[in-house]
Amino acid sequence: MERRTIGAAALAVGAVGLGCMPMSWAYSGSRQRGDESVRAVHRALDLGSTLLDTADMYGPFTNELLLGRVLKERREDAFVSTKVGLLVGEQHIVANGRPGYVRRACDASLRRLQTDVIDLYQLHREDPEVPVEETWGAMADLVRAGKVRALGLCAMGARGGRRSGTRLHDATIRQLRRVQQVFPVSAVEAELSVWSREAMETLLPWCAERGIGFLAAMPLGNGFLTGTLTPGQGFEPDDVRARHPRFTAEMMAANQPVVSGLRRVAARHGESVTPAQVALAWVLAQGPHVVPVPGAKRERWVTENAAATDLRLTARDLTELAELPAALGSWD
Repeated sequence: MERRTIGAAALAVGAVGLGCMPMSWAYSGSRQRGDESVRAVHRALDLGSTLLDTADMYGPFTNELLLGRVLKERREDAFVSTKVGLLVGEQHIVANGRPGYVRRACDASLRRLQTDVIDLYQLHREDPEVPVEETWGAMADLVRAGKVRALGLCAMGARGGRRSGTRLHDATIRQLRRVQQVFPVSAVEAELSVWSREAMETLLPWCAERGIGFLAAMPLGNGFLTGTLTPGQGFEPDDVRARHPRFTAEMMAANQPVVSGLRRVAARHGESVTPAQVALAWVLAQGPHVVPVPGAKRERWVTENAAATDLRLTARDLTELAELPAALGSWD
């Protein structure tokens, strides 16, 4: 698989990563099977999808434990990205950016992952009660201690703090400028897909200008862009899409033209090419510093996603994808 580099540290990873959250959190609990997910991780590593993206809150904790089963055997094959800064309660999620907590959380993640170093440690969310410089400073200390190789920041919560008249990622860029004064940012993780392109406005070019890697979260639109979901099919109560405005039967039907466009492009490249692969190839085409991180928990989907690196979109394809209608329905 093609390799791409993340940040000034020039950390090399496979061009398509593996989002591990669906294996143990947020999606269809009845379909989460540990042994099957472990096989999927092994398959990803076999194919060169080396970046494994997790977080201590996924589960919570069970996702890191699952990856630890693989890393115990194949640590040298993997690039491990995990996150800190969020705590999961019974009915809520709260931020914790206190330096003491960051240090304890890192040690706990290392134990669960069965490794002595985390390749990329990401701040999941800023704690509004702690200056972000303090949190980032504690994370930088972990790099100096040899427990972490590089630091990243997640921008996926930007919508909630958006103010009238501002662009989506303006607040994220302000935050990045602040933490850059403390310790270099190697990667930013934010949503990017053919139906969610806001990062292209400011955040993506900001990262490119500074040699910062961009991890594209939700590049398959929570599964919608695969073309495998049917409007009105329903979701299990514990699935985040059951409460998501874009996954009502009405909005799924209204957004079918987006999937149809992906199918048209896929058809030009052969019967075996899928809408999901076109969607991932589009993300890959947004810059050499961009690494899509599609979530998957089955070997079949991991294999399909990895093959997107072999798909080269033409100028006609890119023009057609650029002209797809904007997605309907709020994403909040």
